[in-house]
Amino acid sequence: MAERRQISGRKTIITCVIVMASFCFLKGLTNISNTGAVSENCFSSIRGVLNGSMEKNYFILSSYLKKGEDMGLSSGNLCKTLQGFFPIYHYLQEEEDGEITEDELMAEFFRQKEGSDEDIKRITEEQLDYESDALHIENSMLAEMELENNRYKQETEEANRAIELPLESGFIQAAYPAYTYDWEEGWDYDNLVANFFAIDASTDLKEEYVNLDSLLYRDLAIEKNVEGPQILIYHTHSQETFVDSVEGDSSTTIVGAGEKLANLLTEKYGFCVLHHTGEYDVETRDDAYSNSLPAIEKILEENPSIQVVIDLHRDEMPEEKKLIMDLQGRPTARFMFFNGMSHIRDKGDISYLENPYIQDNLAFSFQAQVAANEYYPGIARKIYLKAYRYNMHLRAKSMLIELGAQNNTVEEIMNACEPLAHIIAIVLNGNS
Repeated sequence: MAERRQISGRKTIITCVIVMASFCFLKGLTNISNTGAVSENCFSSIRGVLNGSMEKNYFILSSYLKKGEDMGLSSGNLCKTLQGFFPIYHYLQEEEDGEITEDELMAEFFRQKEGSDEDIKRITEEQLDYESDALHIENSMLAEMELENNRYKQETEEANRAIELPLESGFIQAAYPAYTYDWEEGWDYDNLVANFFAIDASTDLKEEYVNLDSLLYRDLAIEKNVEGPQILIYHTHSQETFVDSVEGDSSTTIVGAGEKLANLLTEKYGFCVLHHTGEYDVETRDDAYSNSLPAIEKILEENPSIQVVIDLHRDEMPEEKKLIMDLQGRPTARFMFFNGMSHIRDKGDISYLENPYIQDNLAFSFQAQVAANEYYPGIARKIYLKAYRYNMHLRAKSMLIELGAQNNTVEEIMNACEPLAHIIAIVLNGNS
């Protein structure tokens, strides 16, 4: 068995060498074609054949994506793909004793792609937002959000802070919904997707996951009468900051937002929360998920009372667009619930990123989305679905949240923690 593993390892290394040689060959043809020695049509044909063959056999992510998308391997993105492949090569070299299996190699490949792919959106920002036909949003509310965004674009941050808003007034928890969905209406697959989900081009949402019984009526209330923490909050990307974050002061970063969210859930809603502030993206964001996984697994092993895992992030937005709304006279960042489907469009489930809790994850996000839309209309964007797993397989009640973005202020982020805590409490208390 060990000998077979060694042979498999050597074959993988040889494959890498062949791919590199092919790339060099393509680059040579490029140089020749630029001098006119080889016609452009000839070069394109040869490059197309080689790219197609390499994409099918070696670049699994690209070949998995939906046919018809512009995912061809030009010499530029071929370089990028090879660079992404190098960590696997080094990982293989470190296992020269032959202990690594092909499955382990592929699992490592997908974990690395998972990290580098999170920041790539194969969907327009507009598709993540609700439009004027959304059931829970009045046109006047959309106009108000647009006004806030235009105000941000047209004025400086100093001018924004000078806007006459009663910033000192405290948050008032909504006592009852501002809007209530009529669940007796015909909520088929298309209606549920249109009203609640934004599906990235890298994945699909299976019909078996989308019905009210599995999403809305799944009991997600947690047991509070246990010894130890019930909720874990952590940050795969602890280095994420905001427009006025203070360098070296983690209280002004996404970690500070996590601390406030943990305090609110503890002091106001009676949960026992463990806030983990480990850093896993200091050197690179690409490996953050694989870096954080062992640590989070250890925390859960040491704290079996934990029933809920929340990975708190912030989004990355075009500078001209800001995730902000006026909530009770306070500038408040908007947020988005995020799910990994462990499923690649046209290729199916990713066995190397198995998640037995996808349905539970979706129900958690869905019920939180419903609570957000009903109690604080406009604060939540649609639930964003992507192809990979994002460590959401560790507990049935796992949630990834994108809280605001890089161009929000710390004040706007902290203001958003209060309605977010209330929304989470609604679901975990079984009141959704």
